[in-house]
Parts: sequence; structure tokens; C-alpha cells
Amino acid sequence: MYELIQAAERTYYIDCPSKIGVIRTGDVEVCLIDSGNHRDTGKKILRILNAEGWHLTAIYVTHAHADHIGGNRYLQEQTGCRIFAPGIECDMTNHPILMPSLIFGGYPADNLRHKFLLAQDSHAEPLTPDVLPDGMEMIPLPGHSPDMVGFRSPDGVVFLGDCLSSRETLDKYQVGYIYDVATYLDTLEQVKAMSAPLFVPSHAAAADRMAELAQYNIDKVNEIAEKIISLCAAPIEFDDLLKGVFDGYHLVMNFEQYALVGSTLRSYLTWLKDSGRLTATFENNRLLWEVVM
Repeated sequence: MYELIQAAERTYYIDCPSKIGVIRTGDVEVCLIDSGNHRDTGKKILRILNAEGWHLTAIYVTHAHADHIGGNRYLQEQTGCRIFAPGIECDMTNHPILMPSLIFGGYPADNLRHKFLLAQDSHAEPLTPDVLPDGMEMIPLPGHSPDMVGFRSPDGVVFLGDCLSSRETLDKYQVGYIYDVATYLDTLEQVKAMSAPLFVPSHAAAADRMAELAQYNIDKVNEIAEKIISLCAAPIEFDDLLKGVFDGYHLVMNFEQYALVGSTLRSYLTWLKDSGRLTATFENNRLLWEVVM
């Protein structure tokens, strides 16, 4: 864990719970793709870079979830590096309280205000093509998070962020967090068509092919959608629907899972309603979801 692995001549990644890309941009200058899940991760990253004699100049953020920006503040304080994040992710990096607020639907309870969901704030600037190192490409990969991106390194290695999960993760947790289901599926189809000498997902093993794993993620989304539709055979309120999903997948509810799975379920409901498969009606001041007959 926290092993520096060379993927190509100028491209490395740190193998850890959320893989971190390391790109050499000069003789001793490097940039990072993401920074891990908290301050302690930042310390481990800096020890690795110092051991190689490298100087950190920038962090490029795939998306603003705490396990990807948690080391930002420490690394910025220690090195003065600049941080760049795309679109809405830049606002969320500068104001991390937005992430737990988004998944909870209001000011988050204290059970959600911890380092795994709430990173320390850091100073991020907008990520645009002109701030990338020579030869590095930004790849839009929205869906899991509103404006998530991946990166192709100058050596062609593709860092995929959280646009897919490993089979083991999906089989264990079943319902992965998704902000926009329709866009997420489009991104997975895009990944299926990509080619690269190596792909590095944040939460799956690095490999030279991703099409099969991308399809496995697509199949899981469609499976969950069918389960939701089956639960909506008769009009059902959201909390009963959420309980049905938890029970159906043998999940155990706590504050984190209530927020993450609950937020994702609302995204599924939006997608299914927008695509004409579910309808939403109000009855006796209750919002009811039902299959379109």
C-alpha cells in the first residue's frame, strides 16, 4: 500500500485506496492526479515524492469527493503547489461542505461531517486545457460526479477517476454513488471504446483493457433500475422504496449509507422518470412513484 509504480517513462501512480497519478513534467518537477483521502495521505505522498527528489508543482483534480481531494490542503501548505479542478468540482474543492450537503439534501448532520465525506478546504483554480502540462489531455467523464474528468498522460496512460468500480466493490456494496445516471452510462460507453497502453481507475486494478469492466458496471446500473421498477409496481413513497433497495441487496443502513444510497436512488428515479418508465404523483401530501402503465 502506498507503493509508487511506474506505468510508463514519465507516468507513475501511487497504489492506495484511491489511486493517485504522478506525472513527471521536468527533471525534478511532478504533478499529481488527485491527492487521496485525507491529510495523512498527503504526508505519505510527500514522503514518496521527497524520496525520489521530486518537487510537486500542481495537483489536477478528477472530482471533488473527499477521497480524491483530502490531501490537497496539506500538500498545498507544504509545497505551494497549485490546484486545478474542473467546472463545479472546482467550487466543491474550494468549499468541500457542498459534497455532504449535496448527498444529504441540506446541511449535513454531524454523522456526515467527517474526513471520509468532508475534506479540508484548499485553494483551487479552474481546470482548463491551457493549464495542463505539455502532452497531457483532459477527458470529460461526468456522471459519478457532475463535472468529473479523467486524464491521458503524455505517455498515453489514462487515469479514469471514479467512472467505474471493480467487480469486487460492486458485488460487495451493490449500489455505487451516481449523480447523473444517464450521463454516467454515456461515460461508460465512452470508456468501452477507449484504447490506451494502460488504464488506471481509482478503485479498480490498472489494466490495458477496460471494456469488460465498463460493461459490468453498465449491467449493474440496469439491474438496479429493474429492481427499482419492480418495487414501483404499486405507488410507493421514497423511504419505503429505499428500504426495499436496502432489503433487496441485504445492505445495512447507517447515516452514510442513507445519504449516499438515498442520493443515488433519487438520481435513478430522475432518470427513470425522464425516460418515461416511472411517474411521480402527489396524493394526500405524499410523493408517490409508480411504473408507467
